[in-house]
Amino acid sequence: MKEKIENYFSLAELGTTFKRELLAGFTTFISMAYILFVNPSVLGAAGMNKGAVFTATALASALGCLMMGFLSKYPIATAPGLGVNAFFAYSVCIGMKIPWQTALAGVFIASIIFLIITVFKLRELIINAIPTDLKYAISGGIGLFIAFIGLADGGLIVANKSTIVGLGSFSGTTWLTVFGLVLTAILMVKRIPGGIFIGMVATSVLGIILGMIKLPTQFFSMAPSLKPTFLVALKHVGDINSLQLVVVVLTFLLVTFFDTAGTLVGLAQQAGFMKDNKMPRIGEALMSDSTAMLAGSLLGTSPVSTYVESSAGIAVGGRSGITAITTGILFIFGLFFSPLLSVVTTQVTAPALIIVGVLMAQSMKNIKWEKLEIAIPSFMILLGMPLTYSISDGLALGFIAYPITMIAAKRGKEVHPIMYILFFVFILFFWILSQ
Repeated sequence: MKEKIENYFSLAELGTTFKRELLAGFTTFISMAYILFVNPSVLGAAGMNKGAVFTATALASALGCLMMGFLSKYPIATAPGLGVNAFFAYSVCIGMKIPWQTALAGVFIASIIFLIITVFKLRELIINAIPTDLKYAISGGIGLFIAFIGLADGGLIVANKSTIVGLGSFSGTTWLTVFGLVLTAILMVKRIPGGIFIGMVATSVLGIILGMIKLPTQFFSMAPSLKPTFLVALKHVGDINSLQLVVVVLTFLLVTFFDTAGTLVGLAQQAGFMKDNKMPRIGEALMSDSTAMLAGSLLGTSPVSTYVESSAGIAVGGRSGITAITTGILFIFGLFFSPLLSVVTTQVTAPALIIVGVLMAQSMKNIKWEKLEIAIPSFMILLGMPLTYSISDGLALGFIAYPITMIAAKRGKEVHPIMYILFFVFILFFWILSQ
């Protein structure tokens, strides 16, 4: 049985082992388990039942991971996206005063469109049209983005009214981040297998010993009921009957489309999957996240997308679908062991994100920095992702700049027609967001 599994996922060809894949899947899950608690909190602000959202988040994430693992055979995990869930709750529901039931119907319609353009391979066509240099920039930009998230989550960087951001106070739980970062860095430099995971476990244990992380009062609980959100989207599709709501649907579609595209490309670069500037089996990968997004809308959560935290599993050696499948199974187990997951705080995951950011930033060396027509849009992507706190916004800045700089360099004919189309799409995208 084990031999058949190893052959199906080509473990020998990928230079990995079953044990390493399991460790990678566990590492990815630990790195992104926070979404089980963050997503209910964010969507709860819009009036949604937090318990139902917790269950919907776990099930939608698990489905996407399992499909990604079995169909595309990639070590890439899915879950409701950060950023777009905040747009759902704070911009659409609270800002526009749209009921969450209607907003959920908007996600459902966007996911149907998403699935259609995936079936007709439009998403695949667009991703393959992105120039190699910009793909390297996407990978590096995501690295800077998740490192920035790690620095902020760990308290090493904080908001500052005078300088926008500044160095945090080295006190309390911030020292857990420092400990984890130093330990993980040493383990990685010494090339200790599973260094990132070991660092996370050690940081959790230290936090418990020092009283900075509380042990849960119980380790097992039944999954909360889905009833408050299950299939609510279908009952409110008819509510999408105004230009404002059409714009909301298009925004869900655009943000998720380019968040996923950027993340997939970045992770594929990190893992070494790209061949001739193309990602093998990308159709299966896109179908997996599209289906998960559709299922998520029916279960009761904001759009599902591929997760940058998958880079943590890739960093410890994950190279096949077994990594994603392991993560998916753990999301299902997470339904029943939710109190135990509270031990994995942001101070525990922060060092892993920072180190993975370092690993992903290495792709920047492949960008043709000596050619300004390439360097400028690449730089806009690299800087845009962390500073706008959005993968899709960073992509937009770079994709708008690219045709302009290439035309200025008299290389306009080298630009793929799709990149010109995206130029206007992203201008429209920014216009929609400004309304």
